[in-house]
Amino acid sequence: MADETGGERAARSAPPARIAAAGFRSRARRAVSASGPPTHAFGARRRGSGMSVQAERDVLDVVLRTGEALLGTGAGVADVTVAMQRMAAGLGMSGCQIDITFNSITISLDREDGALTRVRVLEVRTSDYSRLAEVLELVDDVAAGHVALTDAIARLDAIVAAPHPYRRWVVTAALGLMAAGVAVLLGGGWQVAGLAALTTGVIDRALRFLRHRGLPYLFQQAVGSAIATAVAVVLLWGVGRMGWDIAVLPPSLVVASGIVVLLAGLSLVGAAQDAISGFPLTAAGRSFEVALLTLGIVIGVGVVLDVGARMGVPLSISDLDAFAPPLAVQIAGAAVVSGSFAVASYTRMRTVPLVALIGGVGTAVNGTLAAVGVGPAARAFAAALVVGVLAGVLARRRTAPAMVLTVCGITPMLPGLAIYGAMYAIVESGSTLSGATLTLQAVAVGIALAAGVSLGDFVARTTRAQADRWQTALHRRARGTRI
Repeated sequence: MADETGGERAARSAPPARIAAAGFRSRARRAVSASGPPTHAFGARRRGSGMSVQAERDVLDVVLRTGEALLGTGAGVADVTVAMQRMAAGLGMSGCQIDITFNSITISLDREDGALTRVRVLEVRTSDYSRLAEVLELVDDVAAGHVALTDAIARLDAIVAAPHPYRRWVVTAALGLMAAGVAVLLGGGWQVAGLAALTTGVIDRALRFLRHRGLPYLFQQAVGSAIATAVAVVLLWGVGRMGWDIAVLPPSLVVASGIVVLLAGLSLVGAAQDAISGFPLTAAGRSFEVALLTLGIVIGVGVVLDVGARMGVPLSISDLDAFAPPLAVQIAGAAVVSGSFAVASYTRMRTVPLVALIGGVGTAVNGTLAAVGVGPAARAFAAALVVGVLAGVLARRRTAPAMVLTVCGITPMLPGLAIYGAMYAIVESGSTLSGATLTLQAVAVGIALAAGVSLGDFVARTTRAQADRWQTALHRRARGTRI
């Protein structure tokens, strides 16, 4: 008989209770211990691209320039990150690390002989939706394998060097038409619409003059809102001195129209999408920018109202809901507002009717909910949700980027009249509580619009039949780590 091992002798000599306890501990460990890979992988090994160093540098450069073009023309950080990853993979390089902050982009590739890293600092951010759409089309073509590296570089050079589709006076005219549409949407007649258009045209040219002379954007917003409010003060002076009919030219609507135009260029939707998609640092920076520029509007309105009060002008404001027109008129006005803002943002002309349709649908939902007594923030969220879903579905057909459709579609619902009402309540009537309430209402509407379009875009994307791995990775990032 073979000799017993030490372990066998110990097990045979151990008490039965000790043997049972050891077996229980073993079964308990097997019951609670995971056997598969971790949910989130860290410290992944480098993956070689199999390309030469010069080819890798060329790919990094074109991908980085593409990301800069997207971020500079108005795209959100999440969309830019996915687009850069898709483009790099389409050019044969999948192991890139991409980091985007508020005003810079970094892309890096880990190599055996040292990492290749490129950095770009974003100097300007604007709304240039025709160029944005063309860059996204380039990304789609590269990701599908239809465009080689040299052709991608040539196409990107042509896109960034191409002139705008419209002259600058067309943008001014579009902004004036947008202000006229806002005036009609709020219940004004043709007199108010014409005056709002003229005032906005003056504001646009004045801000363009100041912008070319380096005035910071905060003060540009203050000057723009001050011009709109000054026109209202003149109207109020005319009511007392010239006997003008305030019901024909309500000053509140003129100011509100100008404020909506100033609010339309802010990246509120982009900030919300960055936060929801898992980019809190960039979202915080963009949110602070939106808050600061909105503060500039508030300052301009408040200063002129205070000056008017000191000059003895009988300032007044009508009920914010007193001018509500029929729903059909609201829908038509919203379509004009959305389409005009699309033109002012250099959107392709073939996309403008679609943008106008989406803006009309969103306002139809908002107006219907208002008729049944739903609160401002709730109906803004519901309307923006519909806009986001529609934009996401239509964007699949490569008609236009979803962000272009959503930003233009929610423009008619921006709370310009509420901001003016809040400033009037604080400056003229001295009711800080009432002004704070209206300010919170305006903020709530803005956040509801951003959250609605973000959720709508997410719903539209998750119903897509096939999502690429980069979009899937973004969804994993957005859902958080507590899973």
